[in-house]
Amino acid sequence: MPVSEEGFLPTAAAAAPEEPQQTDFQLVRVKSTWCRVKKGETPSNLKDKIILSEAKIGECVSEGGISWTIEAPIYFCYKVVETHNILDPSNPTLLWGHTTDTQQLELNTGGKRRLRRFIVIDEVVDELYGSKVRSYFEENNVQHKILALPTTEETKSMDLVLNILQEVQKFSIDRRTEPIIAIGGGVCLDIVGLAASLYRRRTPYIRVPTTLLSYVDASVGAKNGVNFLQCKNKLGGYTPPVASFLDRSFIQSIPRRHISNGLGEILKMALMKHKGLFDLLKSHGKYLLDTKFQSYSGSANRGDAALQTTRIAIETMLEELAPNLWEDDLDRLVDFGHLISPELEMRVLPSLMHGEAVTIDMAFMTYVAHARGLITADEKEQIIQCMRGLELPVWHDACSWTLIQAALRERLRHGGGMPRMPLPTGLGVAEIFNDISEETLRGAYKLWVKDCRTVLEEGTAAL
Repeated sequence: MPVSEEGFLPTAAAAAPEEPQQTDFQLVRVKSTWCRVKKGETPSNLKDKIILSEAKIGECVSEGGISWTIEAPIYFCYKVVETHNILDPSNPTLLWGHTTDTQQLELNTGGKRRLRRFIVIDEVVDELYGSKVRSYFEENNVQHKILALPTTEETKSMDLVLNILQEVQKFSIDRRTEPIIAIGGGVCLDIVGLAASLYRRRTPYIRVPTTLLSYVDASVGAKNGVNFLQCKNKLGGYTPPVASFLDRSFIQSIPRRHISNGLGEILKMALMKHKGLFDLLKSHGKYLLDTKFQSYSGSANRGDAALQTTRIAIETMLEELAPNLWEDDLDRLVDFGHLISPELEMRVLPSLMHGEAVTIDMAFMTYVAHARGLITADEKEQIIQCMRGLELPVWHDACSWTLIQAALRERLRHGGGMPRMPLPTGLGVAEIFNDISEETLRGAYKLWVKDCRTVLEEGTAAL
C-alpha cells in the first residue's frame, strides 16, 4: 500500500501554554470609594485627597481562569497600664484609660449622652469588691450592668460565653465606644475576651486582673478561649483587649497559694530569658509571698522587689508576644511549662491550679535539659530549689510516663508535626529543640521521679 507524502509531513507543534499574567494592585480610597490601581502608580487626574491602604490585591490571569490573592494586615493597638486605687471614683482610668484618640476622648467626655458600661466580674471578686465597683460607676453617673459569674476552670465553657452574650444583648452596647469590662482572674478574662470577640464580630473589652497569675499573663496578651471536650482552651481566638489595667492592691486579697500559683508563671519568664528575674525570685520569693506583692516602706535591703518582679515579668512577656501576637511562628519560648501541663491540669481538676501544673511541667523539662547536657547539675538544683522556695510543687503522682507520652503526642499535632520544646540552656537563657530522643525523656523522667517525689507521695507514684 503506497504511503502518501502527507504521512511524512511534520505535525503542527502544540501551542505552548501562555505564561500566567500577574498584576499587583494597591488600594486607594477617594471620598467614600475604594478602588485598585497598579502597584507603584498613583492616579494623577484626581483632585480629591486619597487614602492609601496597606492592603494589596494580586491578580493572576492564566488559561485556567483568574485568581486573586489578598494581603490585608491586621492592626491592633492595646495598652497595658499600671495604676493605683483603680476603684477610687476620682480615678478616671477605668472609664477613659483605654482611649488613645484625644479627639474621641474630648467628644466622649464633652457629650450629653450618659456613659454606659457592661461589667462581668468573678463572683468571688464580687464578694470582696462588688460594693466598690458599684459605687465607682454610680458616683461617676455611669449607667451600668454588673454580671457576677462563677469563673473557674470547671465552668470555663461556651455555655458561660453564651450566658454573657445574652445579657450583653439585653443591655445593648455601642459596638465601638462602650467596651465590656472584665474584672477577675485569668479564667474570667479569657471567657469575657471570647464573648467580646464574638459579639458583632469584635466588641472592645477591658481586662482588670485580680490575681497575680492574670496580672502577669492573661492581661498582657491577645489570646482568649474556653475549655472544650475536656481539653484546655480548645476553643478561642486572638483578640486583644483595648486595654488592661493593673492594680497590685487586688493581689493582697487572694490566698497565699494563689500568689504562689502566679509566681510559677513569672518563673517561666525568668528561666527562659532573664537571669536577673530568677535571682529576684530566688532571693525574695518568701518575702513576696509574705507581703502578697504589696510595697511597704521601711523594708530594708529589699528595694521594691514586688514592683521589679512584676514589671520585668510583664516586659519580658510583651517582648515575646508582641512580634508574634497571632502565633504565626509556633516556635515560642513562652510555651515552656505548657507541653505537659494542659493534659495534667485537666486530668486532675480542681486539685492543681494552672501555675502549679506549669511548674510541674517546668520541673520535668528542667530534668530533660540536664539529661540532654544543656544545664549543669548545679543549675538544675538551683531551679528546683527556687520552685520549692516559692512553695510550688515540683512533682505530681498523676504526671505518669503514660500521661507525658500522650501530652507530647498532642504537642506534635499542636506544633505542626514538631515538638518545638523550649528548654533552658542556662539560668535565664533558652532555646527550642526538636530532637530530644525518647531515651533522653525516659531517663529524665526516672531521675525526676526519684529526686522530686516526696515521702508521702512515694507510695502512690505512678511509674
